[in-house]
Amino acid sequence: MPKTLLFLRHAEAGQSFTGEDHSRTLSGHGEQQARAVGRWLVESRYWPEMTVVSDAMRTRQTCIWIGSVLGEKGATPGLESRLYLASARQMLSVINETPETVQTLLVIAHMPGVQDLSMELASVDSDEETVLSMAEFWPPAGCAVFAVDKPWVELDGRDARLVEFVSAEV
Repeated sequence: MPKTLLFLRHAEAGQSFTGEDHSRTLSGHGEQQARAVGRWLVESRYWPEMTVVSDAMRTRQTCIWIGSVLGEKGATPGLESRLYLASARQMLSVINETPETVQTLLVIAHMPGVQDLSMELASVDSDEETVLSMAEFWPPAGCAVFAVDKPWVELDGRDARLVEFVSAEV
């Protein structure tokens, strides 16, 4: 049975009260998008057993709003400073550390890393239209869903099948 990797760009960000990018919060629309992602996870029956989140405020708030919808079925998130504005390879190194007991992993991070890594991971077995859609535009709260047939630690590139690419519509 393949494992599932849910790779999510944070919801729409607003302004920073301090002027620093790291402290930018979600906009009101972003809060709605994050709740919509939570509803989509429930409807699609994707129950993350582990959630890894960039430590930026907008990713943490995205996770909080998703968690408010998932309730007790949501995993306790782990903050990961290495995901903040990380490159594709830096993000992959975080994913490679996932314990093999985890069947469904949710990663909440930033552009362009989420798109770059998703393009690197998409295997030739992925649906071409879905890959092209993901490559063309990755909106806030966009989520790529991958089926992973190998150990997390061995995930390296062109070895995860893109199952779907969705964006929160509110």
